[in-house]
Amino acid sequence: RCVEVFYIYFHAGRVEEPYVSITKKRQMPKDGYSEEIEKEVGQAEGKLCTHRSAFSRASVIQAFLGSAPQLTLQLYICVLQQEITAARSIFMVLSLLSIVYGALRCNILAIKIKYDDYDVSVKPAAYLCIFMWRSFEIATRVTVLVLFSSVLQIWTLPVVLVNFFGFFFYPWILFWQSKSPFPENIEKALSRVGTTIVLCLLTFLYAGINMFCWSAVQVKLNDPDLINKSQNWYRLTVYYMLRFIENAFLLLMWYLYKTDIYLYVCAPLLVLQLLIGYCMAVLFMLVFYQFCHPCKKLFSSSISEGLLSCFQFLCFICKPPKSTILMDKAEVKSENTDEAWSNSKTIDSQKGNPHHSVSSNA
Repeated sequence: RCVEVFYIYFHAGRVEEPYVSITKKRQMPKDGYSEEIEKEVGQAEGKLCTHRSAFSRASVIQAFLGSAPQLTLQLYICVLQQEITAARSIFMVLSLLSIVYGALRCNILAIKIKYDDYDVSVKPAAYLCIFMWRSFEIATRVTVLVLFSSVLQIWTLPVVLVNFFGFFFYPWILFWQSKSPFPENIEKALSRVGTTIVLCLLTFLYAGINMFCWSAVQVKLNDPDLINKSQNWYRLTVYYMLRFIENAFLLLMWYLYKTDIYLYVCAPLLVLQLLIGYCMAVLFMLVFYQFCHPCKKLFSSSISEGLLSCFQFLCFICKPPKSTILMDKAEVKSENTDEAWSNSKTIDSQKGNPHHSVSSNA
């Protein structure tokens, strides 16, 4: 692909192209109106766009199936050896930047796929918010996994497998629940077995991304494009709440079972820093969706409204039903009545005792 891209780029414009295609994109709504723009795309430009999309997807694959395990392994070795060499620190920084870049490309791909009909332009402030969001999220997640695995090696594999297979089978469970027919329009040359393998590889990548951070591209197997184009705030909220609880639990296990290699580490301060770092990631994510998202005008509801409705729904679930509350009030009222009745009888008996003693004395 690289060789073909350079060949097309340096030979573009020298020979007149036999045909061009016309693409139609809509502008972002301004004052409630949206104009449609037609643009001619030559054959060379179309091929370059195709290669650019392929490079973006390849960067996501390389980031989460290559750099993410590499960063985790290198940090784990540094923790056990209690030293960080210059070469290893450089490679870890490069791996972290590679993962953050892959997550950033994943966000941009999700935006362009969901809003394919619109001419999307991402501003530098949006890139900065995504970079900070992904940096805090991935760095804290990798650190938590390394700390936990350094003291409880036996339980590392179950934690990883539960996370991985949970996200791997989640799209398949939704697909089976929808009772949709098996997708066969992915590629005409693929057989049913080949289509199954492609879908398994797609869900494998989806699980690998969600192991370390929120996947902006949500897989939906019963959709022709295999992508969920709706903005689901509930799923986003549940993911970050569960991930925060999991990180806190893993840090608690590390704090309880930490070994002598952490003798000179202030464990409470480190735990607090990691939890605050993950909260900072959530904060930058909220800023991005609320203020810097290039298609925020197309949202049916803002992130603040979505989170508010999510919290109201969770409070409604956690709130006991009214029948239970009324029964509790009735029980309390009956207990108070019984107590008052017993107290009145005691008072009456106490008042009657002097008369009884007087009559007996007489």
